[in-house]
Amino acid sequence: MDKLDHGRDGPGGDAVSRRGFLAGAAALGGSAALAARAASAAETKVEAIKKAGILRLGLAGGAPSDSLDPISYADSVMIVVGRGLFNGLVELTPEGAVKPELAANWEPKDGARTWIFNLRKSVKFSNGQEFTADDAVASLNRHRTGKSLASRDLRAVTDIKKLDKYQFQISLDVADADFPYVLTDCRLLMTPEGFKNWSKPVGTGAYLLDKFEPGVQVALKKAPDYWRSSEGRGNFDAADITVLAENSERVNALVAGQVDVINRVDPRTVALLQKTPKIEALHASSGWHPVMAMQVDRPPFDNPDFRLALKYAIDRELILRTLFAGFGAIGNDHPVPPNDPYFNKELPQRRHDPDRAAYYLKRSGLGDSQLLLEASEAAFSGAPEAAALAQAGAKQAGFKMQIRNDPTEGFWENVWLKAPFVESYWSGRPAATHILALAYGAESPLNETHWRNDQFEKLLAAAKSEIDEAKRKPYIWEMQAMLHEQGGAIIPLFRDWIDARRDAISGYAARGGSELANGYILDKAFLKA
Repeated sequence: MDKLDHGRDGPGGDAVSRRGFLAGAAALGGSAALAARAASAAETKVEAIKKAGILRLGLAGGAPSDSLDPISYADSVMIVVGRGLFNGLVELTPEGAVKPELAANWEPKDGARTWIFNLRKSVKFSNGQEFTADDAVASLNRHRTGKSLASRDLRAVTDIKKLDKYQFQISLDVADADFPYVLTDCRLLMTPEGFKNWSKPVGTGAYLLDKFEPGVQVALKKAPDYWRSSEGRGNFDAADITVLAENSERVNALVAGQVDVINRVDPRTVALLQKTPKIEALHASSGWHPVMAMQVDRPPFDNPDFRLALKYAIDRELILRTLFAGFGAIGNDHPVPPNDPYFNKELPQRRHDPDRAAYYLKRSGLGDSQLLLEASEAAFSGAPEAAALAQAGAKQAGFKMQIRNDPTEGFWENVWLKAPFVESYWSGRPAATHILALAYGAESPLNETHWRNDQFEKLLAAAKSEIDEAKRKPYIWEMQAMLHEQGGAIIPLFRDWIDARRDAISGYAARGGSELANGYILDKAFLKA
């Protein structure tokens, strides 16, 4: 389980949409540099950038165990710090597109089982060493072990090898037309080959480390001659990050002018912030979603009518309104969010319908079943309350449901993946095929609903190997329909990310991805001139 709770792009960046990326890969040899020209300049409002100042962030998501080694990044503070110190090969844009970062372009071969990456030339690390394919190969190989939180997304990689100074090749054991999206992972950052001194990190990013107190504060200073400076990136003289775990701490610090940007704003606080002069709240659609997972190979959840009955019994709108103040989108029992280009918009939206739920419960013949829904704050903030709302809806349809509120300690080790009916969450993935494979693939160790369907596996394999979007879209749509009708996951909603900032800060907008400009806030933000 990905436990990350975890923008206008800066001027000068060319984005590759999914459509452009796939078409470009087929027609232009996958050259992102060429396919990127499809980005619309009309969408970008040009603002004057002030190349100065100190950006002050008050963030949740820091811990005393934090490390500067990207292999360990698990939450927002270190993700933001990592994006400031280092660069990745491929960047995820706010629109859910991929664009070149340290990779200049890429090309799929062998039906998307082999990928050739060409690197930018003349990019230097902060120690003056030039970034080359040796560094890229070594940086990626570090994450192929179980010690890295990115290792699960690299399991399909069988080999990474240098071809020349600025080119390397990645080989996969199965085709993956969306593989460049894997390389947008916040941990897959580039460092010099053999680098080990993480107390003094060396990267190609816009900033250098000045001070590091894990779980307390991180201070960064501007790196000289940042290679993206001409693109409107890396605009501050320095950045200070203060770890503020409580929402009230963050909001008070922002209102008092002690910080410029905060993350994870409680939805119930947004109205207050919107009335505060010189402060604006930003909310963006995301793939983050809570799940009530039913193991479909254990009774009574092995009965498809029983599962359908529960899906109709849940009042999704009430959960969204009560726990998230309406900041999100209603879910439809599959993991692809409405802002994803591959979202199946033709599926009827499932709504709270006690009568229909009662009908399917009666048809299942299992109306006397005693249900136990396992909930815990460890799953997500508000999980016990969501369980109580689910219980109330189920009662209207005739279900007999009890709730167990499990302690946070040991929940992921002892309850999740073991209990037949349990709450959890997923942070989502940039590519629909990746979240479908990770959460519902037959071979995935994180398949919490025990969903195994031969037709689903055939569709998944076909979608991952097809670079023609017109051909692969029906595969992804059909997988969503199968989970919607037959799957064991009740997905009531997709939560918005909510940040807030002082109005003097600009450079990024709230459009999908994850919080704080997909972690790129230090790279993209600037003071208005």
